[in-house]
This record gives sequence, C-alpha cells and structure tokens, in this order.
Amino acid sequence: MSDWNGRRWHDMGGQAAGPVPMEGHDFALWEKRVDALMVVCGKKGLFTVDGLRRALEDMGEDAFERYSYYERWIAAVNQNLIEAGVYSLEELATRMNEIAARGPTYAEAQRNG
Repeated sequence: MSDWNGRRWHDMGGQAAGPVPMEGHDFALWEKRVDALMVVCGKKGLFTVDGLRRALEDMGEDAFERYSYYERWIAAVNQNLIEAGVYSLEELATRMNEIAARGPTYAEAQRNG
C-alpha cells in the first residue's frame, strides 16, 4: 500500500501553516518588473497561465522551497519564453555575461555599460 495522499509537494492547501502575516509587503523594484513582464508577455500571447503553472510545478520541491515567490515566477517566465522560442539558452547566457561584465552595482553598470 502507498502512503501517497494524492497531493504533489507544492499542493499545501488546507495544511497547517501558522498565522498569515497581514502587514503589507513593499515590493522591490525587480519584483515589480517580474510582475510587469508576466503581464506583457501574457498579453502578447507568449505563454498562458497553464504554461506558467506547469513550469512552477515542474521546478521540484527543493527549488520551490528555496526560491522566493518572484524568483519562482521569473524562472517560470524564463522557461516559457525559451520554450516559445523567444530566445535560446545560449542567447540568454551571452546576454547575462554581458550584463555581469558591467559591474555588480547599478552605478558601475552605468559607467561601464
């Protein structure tokens, strides 16, 4: 007999989780940008809510527990954009290396960019 209860690791609905903090969260600029990117890409038809959910659920338990909410979302957006052919992993790596070479801070990036 299996001890599987019919839930996947990300399905926490109805489980005890302690109190829900009701204080507001001041979103970081990058978090707002992730949200805006999701809206723009969705309106352009680059992915669907179902595609995003699949990417989130396919991350695996370790990533789901380790990443913040918006870190999970940007990973899911990225996965969907790669699958849609918007850019390749190679193009993404090249661009990320170019950006990293500018420097670790915004001020350095402005001087070096």
